[in-house]
Amino acid sequence: MIPQVSDSELALMKIIWAEGGKALYAAIMERLTASGRSWQKNTVITLLSRLVEKGLLKTSKLGRRNEYAALVSEEDYQAAQARTLLDKLYEGSARGLVATLIQAGLLSAADCEELRQFWEGAWQAGE
Repeated sequence: MIPQVSDSELALMKIIWAEGGKALYAAIMERLTASGRSWQKNTVITLLSRLVEKGLLKTSKLGRRNEYAALVSEEDYQAAQARTLLDKLYEGSARGLVATLIQAGLLSAADCEELRQFWEGAWQAGE
């Protein structure tokens, strides 16, 4: 089971995934600054340490620099969070989730058509 993370922890994971699954501390800080986040060094180190403790990252030394590597892919994390959402809010019903998205206007007709085409392609690939 993949543990839940805070929004701040997720922001760091997204940076690391965007860097190909590995990132030096300095690169993480550069990305944070570029995105308009002005987090203090201690905050970032604390968040990265939490991600290591949760088993989502590992750290290694490259000389005097720290490199952080994702132990969970972005796709696996998304799938686990989608499963958690389905189980928690919709008792495992993907149909219930999609119905809510449509009723709330969050899924357009174009989105539905794109999903239909995706479904048909995935269905045919599985035959």
